[in-house]
Amino acid sequence: MKDFFFATTAVAQAEIHKMVRDPTELFSRAVQPVLWLAVFGQVFSKIRGIPTGNVSYLDFMAPGILAQSILFTAIFYGIAIIWERDLGIVHKLLVTPASRIALVLGKAVAAGLRGLVQAIVVYLVALALQIDILWNPYSILIVALAVFLGSCIFSTFSLVIACIVKTRERFMGIGQVLTMPLFFASNAIYPIELMPDWLKAIAIVNPLTYLVDALRQSMIVGGQGIYPQIFSFGVMSAVFLFLLVVASKLYPGLVR
Repeated sequence: MKDFFFATTAVAQAEIHKMVRDPTELFSRAVQPVLWLAVFGQVFSKIRGIPTGNVSYLDFMAPGILAQSILFTAIFYGIAIIWERDLGIVHKLLVTPASRIALVLGKAVAAGLRGLVQAIVVYLVALALQIDILWNPYSILIVALAVFLGSCIFSTFSLVIACIVKTRERFMGIGQVLTMPLFFASNAIYPIELMPDWLKAIAIVNPLTYLVDALRQSMIVGGQGIYPQIFSFGVMSAVFLFLLVVASKLYPGLVR
């Protein structure tokens, strides 16, 4: 167990050092939630055509945009793995005594920490737009846990894709194909009740739906969810564990 913890921590630290040395990607990814909230959200708040209960549309949308930011950042995490393979880094990692699960988990933990940085950006934008945020420590802790777990899910999913396609060009194509369907087939910017039945069926099996639901209940004043938070976290945890096992099985095949 000690060796497993050490290997996971070492991989996570290496990934965090990359982010600290070159935070350009984080800043560029931060532009998107700013545009969605400051432009799209404020325009659609004037229309008032989407039922959002007792909260404004901008408030309703803020947790969804945070989830979107996590998705869009984490889903392309796998391309770094392909770069590492081309540079020979993956080969070196695979010959160490570290277990494959520790290697994958370390990268997921680093992605989770990156997600927390995205959350800070969205919170700052929400503060500037006077979105009615819950500022009590418990709510912030639940949001942080949801963000961390959501980032782990989609970064590990990204790693699975990278291990299957194995080339940067194919990965970028598949990543772009997946992001928008995952986003729009969720409750990020409109309630599930408005969806046609076939889209509701997709939303139910979409992990982003449960991330948004957990965030909406904890992030904004008056936010209401579809599921109990314990259920949403249970689904996300199960999805992450499944993807973690799959990714650890596929990871060695990346070098072939």
